Amino acid sequence: MKSAHLRIVFPAALLLGVAVTPAFAQRPLTPQQQITLLQQQLSVSQASALQLQQRLDSVERQLQQLINQGEVTGHRVSEVESQLSTLRGDVNSRLTAIENRPVVQPQPVEPPPEDEAQAQPAPKHKANVESPAKPQAAAHSAESADSDSTTPTDPAEDAYSNGYHLWADGKYDQAITALKAFVAAYPDHRRTSFAKNLIGRALLDEGQPRQAAEALLGNYRSNPKGERAPDSLYYLGQALMALKQPAQACKAYGELEDVYGKSVRPDLRTLLDKGKADAGCS
Repeated sequence: MKSAHLRIVFPAALLLGVAVTPAFAQRPLTPQQQITLLQQQLSVSQASALQLQQRLDSVERQLQQLINQGEVTGHRVSEVESQLSTLRGDVNSRLTAIENRPVVQPQPVEPPPEDEAQAQPAPKHKANVESPAKPQAAAHSAESADSDSTTPTDPAEDAYSNGYHLWADGKYDQAITALKAFVAAYPDHRRTSFAKNLIGRALLDEGQPRQAAEALLGNYRSNPKGERAPDSLYYLGQALMALKQPAQACKAYGELEDVYGKSVRPDLRTLLDKGKADAGCS
């Protein structure tokens, strides 16, 4: 009876937990159990490796994004520098080709609105733009002065004057549209250099220094002998200062001095000296 009872209890002990018996706890695993255990460990290792790989992929993507952003920024910063570095040869060759030609004297009267505006530094912010009253007063004097040398009904002069007055009144978008229309209609007119320069200034006044720099550089490159080509170099420097690139601004100011030298107007020379001081040019 005792042995029968033991035979009944013994299987129950196996079901409740064979770990209570040291002999069973020390029993080696069967090959099937070892394979199962290795498979479990391998699965855990594979999961850890997958997580690590995902983290590495994420880090690589972030690093690549930073590299791409750096390349884009560097490219934009170097655009003006690379363009300026090629200007000297282009300008020198153009000036050499025409230096023996007789200089075409401009009309005796320049538009006082533009000239009077040159006597003041380019505003850094919209709030600093000249008040409409002063440009309007200068415009009235310009109209009376121009009447002595310019036909009052000259459509080209009227078109440029319209663009100027829009700029002087702070209507920059309308001024840019009007001045671009003037340039398209009269590409070879004397005032084209004025209009392109004023387009760049309007963009700068409107708080778009990058677009202003492109417009001003384009005016200088397209016609370095234009009457407002020197002004465009100065305001190009101002646009670069607004872009926080003083070293590039100094290159624009240096180009202005190298190309035009003593022919720079006194009022523009005053602005140039102040611009160089603000940029810390050596």
